[in-house]
Amino acid sequence: MLKPLALTIGEPAGIGPDIAIEAWRRRADLGVPPFYLLGDPGFIGDRAKRLGVEIALAKATPSDAIDIFSDALPIVSVGHVPTAAPGQPDDSSAKVAIAAIRQAVEDVKAGSAAAVVTNPIAKSVLYRAGFNHPGHTEFLAELAAYNGKVPLPVMMLWSPTLAVVPVTIHVSLRDAIAQLTSDLIVTTARILVADMIARFGIARPRLAIAGLNPHAGEDGSLGTEDRTIVAPAVATLRSEGIDAKGPLPADTMFHAAARQRYDCAICMYHDQALIPIKTLAFDDGVNVTLGLPFIRTSPDHGTAFDIAGTGQANPSSLIAALKLAARMAAPRA
Repeated sequence: MLKPLALTIGEPAGIGPDIAIEAWRRRADLGVPPFYLLGDPGFIGDRAKRLGVEIALAKATPSDAIDIFSDALPIVSVGHVPTAAPGQPDDSSAKVAIAAIRQAVEDVKAGSAAAVVTNPIAKSVLYRAGFNHPGHTEFLAELAAYNGKVPLPVMMLWSPTLAVVPVTIHVSLRDAIAQLTSDLIVTTARILVADMIARFGIARPRLAIAGLNPHAGEDGSLGTEDRTIVAPAVATLRSEGIDAKGPLPADTMFHAAARQRYDCAICMYHDQALIPIKTLAFDDGVNVTLGLPFIRTSPDHGTAFDIAGTGQANPSSLIAALKLAARMAAPRA
């Protein structure tokens, strides 16, 4: 049975509402899979008017969203009404953003939706409201907890051009180096391989594992971490039959010829992974959370407060996220 995707509104003052509206408007031309938007119909209607867009909206439930989708954008209420103007988050923003995420996860757990797709949130706005997670990824892991056990979430940035995974995520560079261990690299790679097989249909994923230091440490002359932390992790993975190569100098991993030799690059910290993919595939990159019992994707950009409500927001990354979520949720032989 075909199920819709649960799309969160994200930060109401950001471009999430704009790109959700535009993704629905382009549904036929670009083959956007059926989704419903978790938010508020009145708020979305007001944003559409500000954008100068005529759009049919319908209050919906997950069960009737697919039937509605071809004729109107289905909107499922989250119990909070946003009041923020474009570019100006207010006291309602965090309540709505968090409620939408919680509801999306509940819908997928209940079998009402095929996957969670999240619009961008503004972490600073959530922090001011008492949100105690570094970001979306960690919050979703808590919501996925079972019997008190929280899974380790792995963040992948995927595009047709390049896929990358950072081992450490939303921490300072100093803390990323302190947190880096062989065990963390190995665990991250195992989760990545399992999901690439199960959800991407790649029978034997090829991994390129970046070194931490310039030139992968130059045999210890530019830092010993690659020799003492990264190399042992690669050796463990290879002993388990995983096709992993490294530690590799990060500055030569992302040109066109190098990218043909692997399916995903594992990087040691956030910017080492995200700078190359956002340079090569900013418009069609997708944030994917691996290691969860449900599928979650998201655009690879932020809230873009400066252009919210102006009609300038590009929905390409959201559309890519919706398509990838549907692809990952499709039954496999």
